[in-house]
Amino acid sequence: MNKENQSQQINIELGEKEAEGIYSNLAIITHSPAEFVIDFTRVLPGVNKAKVFARVITTPQHAKMLLKALTENVEKYEARFGEIKLEGHPQQPFGFVSNSKTEKIN
Repeated sequence: MNKENQSQQINIELGEKEAEGIYSNLAIITHSPAEFVIDFTRVLPGVNKAKVFARVITTPQHAKMLLKALTENVEKYEARFGEIKLEGHPQQPFGFVSNSKTEKIN
């Protein structure tokens, strides 16, 4: 293999706080021509207020790569454990929504 085809190994450090993770059942996604912003929130029954627990800001290219990786992993999950059902969800999108910002560029 030449140097261009060799994969680069990256050591990733996972801090104790980050290893605990966060629970999110609502993500609000906005975008501009330059970036995607994903706010991960949590909605609790009887509470009409949601707090943002994490915000991820990324490029459109990385957002598309994330979409591809999530799609591949959902397919692998369903192949192993069966189809993920989306039963009982209302017609209106709730949980993971897009809140697109449209900007006119001259």
